[in-house]
Amino acid sequence: MRVLALDPGSKRVGVAVSDELKIIAQPLEFIPAAPFAELLDRLKVLVREKEVERIIVGMPRNLDGSYGLAAAQAREFIERLRAAIEVPLEAWDERLTSAQANRMLIEGGVRRDRRRQKVDQTAAAILLQSYLDRADRGRIAD
Repeated sequence: MRVLALDPGSKRVGVAVSDELKIIAQPLEFIPAAPFAELLDRLKVLVREKEVERIIVGMPRNLDGSYGLAAAQAREFIERLRAAIEVPLEAWDERLTSAQANRMLIEGGVRRDRRRQKVDQTAAAILLQSYLDRADRGRIAD
């Protein structure tokens, strides 16, 4: 069984998946955020094909740890997923994952036009790796 990570955005949702041992996160793809029904259909396929036992969803927080408008949108996204997908969902702190993903892609020599396509799934992989690396699996408020 694997863990799937989602980095939700207003235009795209980055997706990453763990290996079966839940040690390594791999960027998988991005899915257009709208229409939501198509996003949901794709996620259901991924859950089935990848044998996913848990989904981690990025919860944006401000640098001071507080929650803002983006967190409220992420909570709404999580609740919509919970209503439609039977796999357990968990919110996970995603502070600076997109910035870190951009930096990694730049350092890797990925051209700007390709970075736009890869940043969301790379951010999801960073998010998932932080979850996998956390020995105590510390949760944040959903």
